[in-house]
Amino acid sequence: MPPVSPQLGPVGGDWQSWSVDWNWLLERDEVVSSRRREATGGATGQWPDWLPAAAREGIRAAGIDSPWQHQTDFAELAFAGRHAAICTPTGSGKSLAYLMPVLAATTEGRFGWELPEARSFAKPRHTALYLAPTKALAHDQLRAARELAPKGWRVGALDGDSEQGERRFAREHAQFLLSNPDMLHFSVLANHEKWARFLGGLRYVVVDEAHRYQGVFGAHVAAVLRRLRRLCALYGTNPTMLLCSATAPNAAEFGGALIGEETVEVVDVSTAPAAARTVALWQPKGSLNHDTSQLLAGLSDEGAQTLAFVPSRAGAELVAVGAQEEALEPERIASYRAGYLASDRRALEAALQSGQLRGLATTNALELGVDVSGVEAVLVSGYPGKLSSFWQQAGRAGRAGQESLVVLLARENPLDTYLLAHPELIFDAPVEHAVCHPGNPHVLGPHLAAAAQEHPLTREDERWFGPQTLPLLEQLTAQGVLRDRGGRWFWTRPDRAVDFINLRATGPAPIEIIERETGRVLGVVSDEAADRTVHPEAVYLHQGETWAVTDLDRAEGQALVTAVRPHYYTQAQSTFDIEILRQAGRRDLGVTEAGFGDVLITSRVVGYLRRDEVTHDVLDASELDMPKRQLRTQAVWWTVPQELERVLRWPALRMGAAAHAMEHTAIGLLPVFAPCDRWDIGGVSTAAHPDTGLPTIFVHDGMDGGSGFAARGFEVLDEWLAATLERLETCRCDDGCPACVVSPKCGNANQVLDKADATSLLRQLLAAN
Repeated sequence: MPPVSPQLGPVGGDWQSWSVDWNWLLERDEVVSSRRREATGGATGQWPDWLPAAAREGIRAAGIDSPWQHQTDFAELAFAGRHAAICTPTGSGKSLAYLMPVLAATTEGRFGWELPEARSFAKPRHTALYLAPTKALAHDQLRAARELAPKGWRVGALDGDSEQGERRFAREHAQFLLSNPDMLHFSVLANHEKWARFLGGLRYVVVDEAHRYQGVFGAHVAAVLRRLRRLCALYGTNPTMLLCSATAPNAAEFGGALIGEETVEVVDVSTAPAAARTVALWQPKGSLNHDTSQLLAGLSDEGAQTLAFVPSRAGAELVAVGAQEEALEPERIASYRAGYLASDRRALEAALQSGQLRGLATTNALELGVDVSGVEAVLVSGYPGKLSSFWQQAGRAGRAGQESLVVLLARENPLDTYLLAHPELIFDAPVEHAVCHPGNPHVLGPHLAAAAQEHPLTREDERWFGPQTLPLLEQLTAQGVLRDRGGRWFWTRPDRAVDFINLRATGPAPIEIIERETGRVLGVVSDEAADRTVHPEAVYLHQGETWAVTDLDRAEGQALVTAVRPHYYTQAQSTFDIEILRQAGRRDLGVTEAGFGDVLITSRVVGYLRRDEVTHDVLDASELDMPKRQLRTQAVWWTVPQELERVLRWPALRMGAAAHAMEHTAIGLLPVFAPCDRWDIGGVSTAAHPDTGLPTIFVHDGMDGGSGFAARGFEVLDEWLAATLERLETCRCDDGCPACVVSPKCGNANQVLDKADATSLLRQLLAAN
C-alpha cells in the first residue's frame, strides 16, 4: 500500500486492498439491506509550475510523490484568483489542494498580479488565513501544514487558548494563520489596526468544513466573512476565498451565499482512489444502544478499530459501558463527547490515533474535532438527520486504504423506519442542499453595527452586505445604535459592538459539573441545557459513571454531583407556548390552509420523571421550578378548519391528542425534505390556539431568528405531509410507537397521543390534495 498522510489524504499510486470477512455480521437477520462499493484507482496530476521548489520538496518529503488531478485543478483555480469550493469525500486530500497555492503565496510572494485599488500602504508579504469550526481541527491542520513547511515558513494558530506571545507572533510575523470564525470576529476584525500587516497582505482565506456554516450560525459566519473582506479592501487587498466542504449539490449557490459572491467555481469529482467499502442497514431487534454496544464489542474483538457515532452524550456513555461489558478487552473501549475537559479529549484522541483504543463510542464532537484515519469500521447509531452527516461519519472508515464496513443502525422513529423501507434514499439519493440565509435581519443588524465601529458604513457597503443594508442602517439609526452623518453611519457607544454578538449561542456562561467530594470538574453544560440535564436530583452520566446532582448554583456557574448507582435515569418535562408575531406566507393545504412566519416560543422545564434503566417504565414524577425561556424564531403551521371540526365533533382532549401525534410524526419526517435533523426543529400543537382560533400544529426552527428549515417545510408542505400520512398508515404498531408518533424529545414524555385519530385527521385534511 502506498504511503498515506492522514491529514492530506492518500498519495499517488494504486491502492492495494485485502479481503475482510464481515460475513458474520452481514448474514445476521437484522441486516435489511447492504451495498458494496468496489475499490477504484486514482488519477494523478502534475505539480503546478508555479509551486516553489522548496514547497514541492517538503511535500515529497512527507511521502507525496504527486498530487491527484482534482487537487491540481483546485489549486490552479485558486492561483488564478478565482473563488472556489472543493467538495470531495473525506480522505480525498482537500488539505493539499488548498495548501499548494497557500505555500506559493506565502513563501514566494511573486505572482505577476496587482492588488486592486491599493491604498497608500506599502505592499507587504503575502499572508493566508485558515478558518475551521473548531480549535481541534485547526490544530490538526496546523500539524499537517508544519509537516510540509519549508525552512523559515512562519505558520501559527490563533484561538482562545493562545498565549500573548503566540498572539503577538500571529499579528507581527505569521504568514499562514490557522484560526476559527470566533477569533476572527472578536479579536482580529475588532482590532484590525493591529492586524494591518496581516490584512494588508491577505491573499487567501480558506474556509474548511464550510457545510457546517448553515442556519443561524452560518448567517453569523457569512456576516463575519463579509466584514473581513470589507476591511481587506480598505487595506488594499482582495483575498481569494477557498471553501472545503463535504459533497453538496448546491455548492456554488451555497458557497456564494456564504462569502458574498455570485460566482464560485466548484471541484466536486474526486480523482483519489477509494478502497472497497460495504454499507449495511441494520434493524435492531433489541434496543438501539444494546445492538450498537454488541457490534462495537464484536468488531473490536475481531481486531477492527471501530468508531460508533451516537447522537446523544448519554447514549455515547451507555454504549461504551455496554461494549465494555461485552468485550474481551474492555480497557480498549472508551467514550468521547463534548463536555469533557480538554486534557481528557486530547488523551482519548492520542490513544485512538496510536491504536491503543480499539473501540470508541462518540458523539459528533469527534467528527468535528479531529482528523481520524485508519479506522476499519464505523457504526452510525441512528440516522444522524442528514445524508451529508451520514456520509461524513461513514467516511471515517477506510481512510488508510483498507476495505471497510459501515453499519447504520435504525432508531425507532418515523425517519429511520422510513429510510430502511426506502434504502435507495440512502444509497442513491444526492446529499441535501446546504442552507444559508445571510440576510437574516436578526443576525445581520448587529454585524452592521460591528462593521460601522470597524469603519464607518456608506451606501457602497451594499456591495458586501446586500440590498437590505440601507433599511437596516435606517432602523439601527432610529434605535440610536448608529448615527447618520451625511450618508456615513458611525457606532455611537464607547463599548465594543462585537461583545453583543455570540456566533454560536446566546445566554449566560456554561455550568461546570463538579464532583462534590473532590472538587474535580467533570464537564460543562450550557445554562439552558442545565435545566434538563443537571437540575437538582437529576442523574448525570459521565464516562460510564453515574452521578446524582445534589445542587445547581447558577450564580456560581456550577452543578455539584456525587457518585451513585441508582438503576434509573431521569427525563425532564417541559411546557411550551407559542405566539404568532408575523405571518409572512400563506398557502392552501387540502381542505385547510397553512401559514409561515415569525413566532415567539416560551418554554419552561416544570418537572422530571424517573424511569427504570432496563424497562424504561415511569417510576414517579417530581416538580421543578426552572426559569422561563423565550425564543423568537420561524415556524410553519396548519390548522383544522371549523367545517371539519363540526363533522368530527371531537372534544378538545381528543383533538389535542390527534394533533400532538401528527406533530410528532411530521417532525420526524421533515429531515427527509430539509437539511436538518429532528433536534434542529421543534413543535407545538393545541386543540385551540388563541391566534388562529382553531386546532393548530406548529413546526418551528430551534434557533433564534430561524434557520431556514421551517421555510423549507412550508415550500414542500404537500410532499412532507403526504409522507407523514404514509408513515402513520403503514406503521404496524397498534397504538403508536417510536417509529411513528412517539418522540424522544417530547417535552411532556409522550403523554396524550392518539395515532389512529392522527391518521384519520391528517387523511381528511389532505383530502383535496
